[in-house]
Order: sequence, then structure tokens, then C-alpha cells
Amino acid sequence: MFFWHVPAPNEAMLISGSKGQTLDTQFRIVTGHGSFVLPVKQKARMLSLALREAEITEDCVTQQGIRLNVRAVAVFKVGDDAVSIANAARRFLTEQEQMEELVGRIFAGHLRSIVGGLTVEQIIRERNRVSQEVIAGSHGEMEKLGIVVDALQIQEIDDATGYIKNLAAPHAAAVASQARIAEAKADQEASQREQQAAALKAEYERDTAIKRAGFLAETEQYNARAAQAGPLAQARASHEVIEEQTALAERQAALAAQRLEAEVRRPADAEAYRQRTLAEAARDRVKFEADGNAYTERALAQAQADANSVRAASLRDGNQELIAANRIVENLPALADAAARGMSGADLTVLNGTNGVNEMAAGVVSQGLAILHSLQRGANPVKQPAVHGKADSVPRISETNQP
Repeated sequence: MFFWHVPAPNEAMLISGSKGQTLDTQFRIVTGHGSFVLPVKQKARMLSLALREAEITEDCVTQQGIRLNVRAVAVFKVGDDAVSIANAARRFLTEQEQMEELVGRIFAGHLRSIVGGLTVEQIIRERNRVSQEVIAGSHGEMEKLGIVVDALQIQEIDDATGYIKNLAAPHAAAVASQARIAEAKADQEASQREQQAAALKAEYERDTAIKRAGFLAETEQYNARAAQAGPLAQARASHEVIEEQTALAERQAALAAQRLEAEVRRPADAEAYRQRTLAEAARDRVKFEADGNAYTERALAQAQADANSVRAASLRDGNQELIAANRIVENLPALADAAARGMSGADLTVLNGTNGVNEMAAGVVSQGLAILHSLQRGANPVKQPAVHGKADSVPRISETNQP
């Protein structure tokens, strides 16, 4: 509606001419809601409750007599309660733009008073203390003005005499020294890290080069193997062919050796064995003939001696039968000789060697002597001359017909 007025959230509406009064004021305060204002009879004005800022720049003298230029900022506003709004409205309603300047002057005075009771060191180190003392010192005045101080911050302290600079020189030198030491340490650490990084980089490059060389060597090796694959395969094939040819030659040599063994060596050995056996048989036969002849001669000599003895005895006794026997004895050598010649020309196999020949010859002689003994026993049964030799021994002779 045209006569309905509503203040902003950061404003207080002051309605004058109204019968309703609060706190002994001649106007009504409205905040947070609207109100009907009668035209001509009532008048509505607005008081800002927004936050305001006052910059303070003041030359101050400390307790030590050192002049300082202090700059500060005060943040304030009109209080939200009715008393503060009423106090501020009576003082600043028509001069709200000059509120910052007025409040700044008030704070400047209190700032000079507080700084004058402190030393430079205290002001520098205890800025918060200075702010709190300025706020506390101006509290009464601000309350009368209806102003609430939210904050007072000292921003900068300038020293035209150089006291603060000289005060900070030792600390600055120490800090500079520490800074240089720290910088030197940092440079040293940086150099060490750079050296380590360079060493790691060199090591990495070395490992990379080694690996690259190894890869290149493997690649070249594989390429060489690939290039030699054909000749190697051909060489292996030739080697296998040579091995097969060698094995074939060995088998052929073995077959030739077997054939030589079967066709030449064994027949030659058999022929040599046959010739050796024939030679040994001929040698044994000659030896047997010689032994037989010697034995025959000994037997004939013995028989001749015995015959002569018998003959002499017979002649002494006048035994005529023995005369006939004497004739037989006289022919006994011829019989033994004929038997020996028959034995030498016969194809005989003597089983017991020389003993067999001796026994055979002895058998021939003993047969003749047996005839002689028979004649002697017929002529003179009582006297039997001793006959040397083996009459009943028969040589083991086997006659074989060989082509």
C-alpha cells in the first residue's frame, strides 16, 4: 500500500508524530516489520544499522618519547537495541555519512592516550593489547553514541627515527645469518641431491646402455643364428648322410669280414687243421713203425735166444719133435718181419699210441712163441722153459677202411 512502509533488514524505521512512544522518545522505532504511516500527520525516516569502517592514522608518542605513526581500522555499527538506535538517531540521523569520521576521531584520541603509556617494544609485540585497551577506553563514549565496536585492528606502525629498524637489526642479522646458513644447507642438500640424482641418472643410463647392448647382442645373435640356420641345416643333413654312409660302410665291412671268415679263414683254418692232423698222424705212424720195428727186433732177438736155448736142450735130450719146432723158430723172424711189413702197409688207427703198437708186435711174437710152447709141451710135458713176454696180451687194434 502507498502508506505502508517496511524497513530493510539492516535498517531501523523512525516514525515521528505518532502517539505511541517508547523509552521516553518522541518517535516510534520499527525494525524487522512494516508499519502504517499516516500522511501529513506522521513522518518515517530510516537509520542504517549496517556495518561501518573507520580508518585511523595518527602520530603518537610512546612512553620512551619515540614518535610513531600508527594506522588502524575500526569496525563498528549502530546497536540493534532500541536505546542504541535512539541515541544514534538523535546524533547521526541527518549526518550518517559523517559517522565514520566522528568515530575515527574518537578512536584516534584514545589510541594516542594508550600508545603514550606503552613502550615501542610493547606496542610491537602486544598489538592486541593496544586494540583491547582502545576499545575499552572508548566504550563509554561509544555507548552514548549508540555505537557497538566489533573490532579494532592496528595495521601498521611506522618509525621515522629508525628505532624499530635498529631494534630489529640484531634479530634481522641473526635471521639473516640463519637464513644464509639455511640457504647454505639448502644449497648443500640441493647439491647432494643433485649429485645423487646425477649418480642415479648415470646409473640408469649405464643400466640402460647395458640392457640396450644386451638386447643388441641378443638381436645380432638371433640374426646370426637365423643367417646360419640354412648352412647349419645343410651341414646337419650332410653330417647325418655321412653318419649313415659310415654306418653302411661299417655294416659292409662287417659283412665282408663275416664273408671272409666264412669263405676264407674258416676253410683255411680247417685245411690247416687237416694238414696239421695229417702231419701229426704221419709223424705218429713213422714213430709207431720205428717203435714196432725196434720192439720186433728185440722180441726176435729174445725169441732167437730162447729158441737157441730150447734147441740146445732138445739136442741134448734127443727130442726130435723139437727139431721141427726149431724149424719154426728159425722161420719166426721171417714171420715177424712179414707181420711188421703188413702192419706198416695197413691203414690202422691205434687207439693207445706207442703202447698199442708194442702190444700188437708183442702179440705177433707171442703167437709164434705160443706155437713153440705147444710143441715143447708135447715133446716134454715136464720141462717148460720160461718164455719172456706177454703171450696172452692182445693189442687193441682197430682197422678202418679209409679211401
